Amino acid sequence: MTVTRLRPGKVASHAVLIIGSALMVLPVYMAFVASTHDLSRSLTGLPLWPGPQIIDNYKLLLGEGMRSYGLPPIGPMLFNSLVVALAITFGKIAISLLSAFAITYFQFPFRVLAFWIIFATLMLPVEVRILPTYEVVASFGLLDSYTGLSLPLIASATATFLFRQVFMTVPDELTEAARIDGAGPLRFLWWVLIPMSRTNIAALFVITFVYGWNQYLWPLLMTKDTGYYTVIMGIQRLARASDFQPQWHLVMGTVILALLPPVIVVAVMQKQFVKGLFETEK
Repeated sequence: MTVTRLRPGKVASHAVLIIGSALMVLPVYMAFVASTHDLSRSLTGLPLWPGPQIIDNYKLLLGEGMRSYGLPPIGPMLFNSLVVALAITFGKIAISLLSAFAITYFQFPFRVLAFWIIFATLMLPVEVRILPTYEVVASFGLLDSYTGLSLPLIASATATFLFRQVFMTVPDELTEAARIDGAGPLRFLWWVLIPMSRTNIAALFVITFVYGWNQYLWPLLMTKDTGYYTVIMGIQRLARASDFQPQWHLVMGTVILALLPPVIVVAVMQKQFVKGLFETEK
């Protein structure tokens, strides 16, 4: 039987990682603990263990909401955030794949210029184009709708650039072989390019889902109907309720509920996400 000795440097690196992980997890854990107590306990000093109000607090958030604060239940807000995040994610991936495919494989005038115009939109912050975008959406009558919440956010120069770089690594011989076999452009995209880009798609899916889930400014401008509120808006509204003392234990509960879907997505797709970021050979 052999005994493996840990080197001092390896022990130190593991200790640093453990301490760093504990420092990152501790605020989230304390937020969860706060969400399991009543308001007075949350303000006077929290214990290190969850309290007896966990079922009542989360039942209140998911079922009844805080009607006195003008806050509907969190459950529909979670659903709205999920719909918006998935719509933005799949929309970005679909449009970016098609635009990158056209720029890479189709010969048309000003093809390179079209790509650089798309890429130049990265220089424009959201605040610069948010007012004209709002006017366009409002003119089409898309306020207070899932379409209005997601459609203006699905274009992505970054994703187009990512897929263009991936497609440029595909050998010309593979393209010629597919053409000889009678594969049309869309068939070549579906059966060859998309399977080769699956790790990049997974990485983009994770990043875009978190981006769509955490949207606050655009939904705030787009929605007046509480039926289309997202969970991030719910956190802000509950924390800044006028004429009332903020119910911090319920705010922390809403934060925990809002944190769960992105964490689940990252955990489930972690391996593909890492491969998509660092894999260079096709």
